[in-house]
Amino acid sequence: MPVVTALGEVLIDFTDAGISASGQKLFERNPGGAPANVLVALKRLGHDVAFIGKVGEDMHGVFLRETLVNAGIDCTGLVSDPNFFTTLAFVALDENGDRSFSFARKPGADTQLAPADLRRDLIEGSRVFHVGSLSLTDEPARSATREAIACAKAAGCTMSYDPNYRASLWESPEAASEQMRSIAGSMDLIKISAEECALMTGESDPEAAAAALLAGGASVVCVTLDADGAYVAAKDGARIVPSFRVDAVDTTGAGDSFWGGFLAAFVESGLAPAEVGIDDAAGFARFGNAVASLCVRKRGAIPAMPSREEVLAVLA
Repeated sequence: MPVVTALGEVLIDFTDAGISASGQKLFERNPGGAPANVLVALKRLGHDVAFIGKVGEDMHGVFLRETLVNAGIDCTGLVSDPNFFTTLAFVALDENGDRSFSFARKPGADTQLAPADLRRDLIEGSRVFHVGSLSLTDEPARSATREAIACAKAAGCTMSYDPNYRASLWESPEAASEQMRSIAGSMDLIKISAEECALMTGESDPEAAAAALLAGGASVVCVTLDADGAYVAAKDGARIVPSFRVDAVDTTGAGDSFWGGFLAAFVESGLAPAEVGIDDAAGFARFGNAVASLCVRKRGAIPAMPSREEVLAVLA
C-alpha cells in the first residue's frame, strides 16, 4: 500500500518556450498539477505513493497517465472519463522565472471526480493523505474531496494540505477563502504561500497566519517565502528556514517539490504530527528547501523533480 496518497488535479502545463521562427509564441507540453507534483517528488525520494483523480480519454489524459505510471505512481485511482477533456494550464514566465496562468477548465476532467470514483482502500491504507483546494472549486469533485477527507480521518491518516490558490479558477476571492478554510480544521500539516495567508486566516503576516492555523488544530504550518525560504511553526515555536540560493529557470512546481521533500522527511522521522517539535519541523523544511532548489533549475514541474542522491548532495 502507498505511504502517501494524494487526491486532486493532474493536468497539462503548456509552458512558455520562446518564439517560433515565424514570430509566434511557443508552448511546451509538461505534465503537472500540484498533488501529482508532490507525489512525483516523494517517489523520486524513495516513497511509494498513489494518486486519485480524473483525466479525459484524450491524448493529454493518456500522456498524463503514462507519465505518472512511468514515474512509479500507483494510478489505480486515476479515472479516465470519455465525457470530459483533460484540464490544460497555459503558463507564461517572466524574466525571473515567475509564472502567470490561463486555464482551459470549463469543466476540466479533474473537476468531475465523483464520490463513487474514490478508491477508499488506497486512502485507508496510507500513512499520509494529501489534498489541495482546487478540487473544491466545483461539484462533484468538492463532494468527493470532502468524502475522501472523512475516510482518511476515520482511518487515522496524517492529513496534509496545500491550498495552492489560483485566482482564475474561483468565482471570487471570497468564495475561494470560504472553501479553502472549510477543510483546514481537518489538517495536521499545512503548507501555504505568503499570498495565501490572508485567504486562509484573515492575517496577511506569515507569523500571525501560522499561529491562527495552529490554533485551529494543525500540528505544523509552513509558509513558503519564495527565495527567502519558509517560515515554519509548531506548537513549541517557530523560525525561518533559509532557502538554498540558486538561479531559477522555472519556478513551476517549486512549492510542490518543497512539500514533497517536507513530507518525505516527516514520514522518515516516524513521528506522529502531535510529536513534531520546531526542531523537527525545521529539519523537514530544510530538506524540502533542498528539493525545491533543484526543481527550479529545470523547466517544468514533474520532469524537474530531483532524485534523493541529488538532494543529499545539496545537503552535504
